[in-house]
Amino acid sequence: MALPQSFVGRLTVPIVAAPMFLISGPDLVVECCRAGVVGTFPALNRRTTEGHAEWLAEIAERLAAIESRTGVAPAPFGVNLVVNKSNRRLEADLAATLAARVPLVVTSLGLDRDLIRAVHEAGGLVFHDVTTIAHARKAAEAGVDGLIAVCHGAGGHAGRLNPLVAIAEIRRFFAGTLLLAGTVTNGAEVAAARLLGADMAYVGTGFMATRESLAATGLEAMLVASGPDDIVYTPAISGVPGNFLRPSIVAAGRDPDDLSAPARLDLATGEAKAWKDIWAAGQGVGGIDDIPSAGDLCARFTRDYRAALDQAGALLDEPTRAAVA
Repeated sequence: MALPQSFVGRLTVPIVAAPMFLISGPDLVVECCRAGVVGTFPALNRRTTEGHAEWLAEIAERLAAIESRTGVAPAPFGVNLVVNKSNRRLEADLAATLAARVPLVVTSLGLDRDLIRAVHEAGGLVFHDVTTIAHARKAAEAGVDGLIAVCHGAGGHAGRLNPLVAIAEIRRFFAGTLLLAGTVTNGAEVAAARLLGADMAYVGTGFMATRESLAATGLEAMLVASGPDDIVYTPAISGVPGNFLRPSIVAAGRDPDDLSAPARLDLATGEAKAWKDIWAAGQGVGGIDDIPSAGDLCARFTRDYRAALDQAGALLDEPTRAAVA
């Protein structure tokens, strides 16, 4: 198990706040980092590469100001780059990211060895989304620093593997940083991920329901009102299998029980519209009861994570050990 050296001493809880399309922005990233959680955002959340570069500069400046004022280094931040041929901005967005020396790049929907090499040469880390063991092996062989096991129940594009299986299988061949994504909505589940063999948890849906998110009007209320049965797993929204909120599918005029898949993923034309009208969420949505600030949510995660680890230690008291010896 391995936590990146650049993360050591800068986290209050081992979490990466996932980069959420149309949701994550500078306010959410900065407040997560301030609270000791790695904040990230997708480059495509800005309409242009120039806008992406502006966000990078803003985030870096705000985090530097926090460190100067408090004397405490915030958690690192990261950017998600979609490595897919339909993403016509990839080369330009990568150049802006490298120029800004972003500490972490999260890659998804494709693997590019040249990109990995370029990020490493700039001093950054690469974490890669994987939904299958085969994809995990390829990414490990390509030299990524971390693997994000996007398991069954994760919001947005997700795989079908059970977390117990995914973590155990990936650990057989990968010694780098391993993150678990999928229905992690509280600190106890972060602790469970660590006990399974993951180094960190990758949390999306929970941070979607914060005051700093860019969530569309109505989404926050839908998140609070929804439960696991309101999640639909389908490739019909964007061309890649993912989890979406049933009420948003209905509101968009489609039948969640009768969906046909589009021909292919197309970031250039269809993706933004699909995600704007139909909202992603994970099966852990039932754990969302309110809309806190990102800082308060991070504090909850930290408190509950520590309490869960204390409880796990208490379970191994002398009588229990004697009983199972």
